[in-house]
Amino acid sequence: MPRKPRMYLPGIPCHIIQRGNNREACFYAEQDYQFYLECLADACRRYGVAVHAYVLMTNHVHLLMTPDTHEGISQVMQSLGRRYVQYINYEYRRSGTMWEGRHKASLVEAESYLFVCYRYIELNPVQAGMVSHPAEYPWSSYAVNGQGKASNLVKPHPLYLALGGDAAIRQHAYRYLFETHLDTKEIHTIQKSAQFSMPLGTDRFKEQIEIALRRTIGHAKRGRPSVREEDAVYLNCE
Repeated sequence: MPRKPRMYLPGIPCHIIQRGNNREACFYAEQDYQFYLECLADACRRYGVAVHAYVLMTNHVHLLMTPDTHEGISQVMQSLGRRYVQYINYEYRRSGTMWEGRHKASLVEAESYLFVCYRYIELNPVQAGMVSHPAEYPWSSYAVNGQGKASNLVKPHPLYLALGGDAAIRQHAYRYLFETHLDTKEIHTIQKSAQFSMPLGTDRFKEQIEIALRRTIGHAKRGRPSVREEDAVYLNCE
């Protein structure tokens, strides 16, 4: 099986997707969602990662995060996985794996795709037919970004702060972004990038990532990455 090395870079936003094993549920009750968010906030504080947007769906999770270090996101996901799985196994008297393999991770070019990712993530419950507007779904960051709800988890990206001179103006501008539907092509691009853990952005952005990683970005070869590949990746990312 192909095993792609991680692509994490300090200061570069990353779209993370983690799914339940066999698409099974990973949240069963309100307290599960709350505990997951508590674990996520604790891990992000500990490892220097900023969460800009999130949504917790019944059987999968979307996160938009920016790390301060090469290893930050990896450390957050490992910590989160251990604590949350232990909690679920204890609460529901279950055992075995909970997540579907390795999580997906797609670097995001902020200037071109940051707000597209914000919208894609927070519109997930709408796309799934669970609610008619993202404000109606309690387990996403929309209430924070669009309505000013207090949060010890969500941290604004600099481009979010640039939406306006004060919180009220920024929230109004952010809500305005949701008055139009996501373009089908944009959705496909995000999904494809996430599926293959590839950078989401322009060709120039992808070239810059290749330079930073010191390797060509492409589909994974069969087998584990070579030692040289892993050295290059760990030098500049996870």
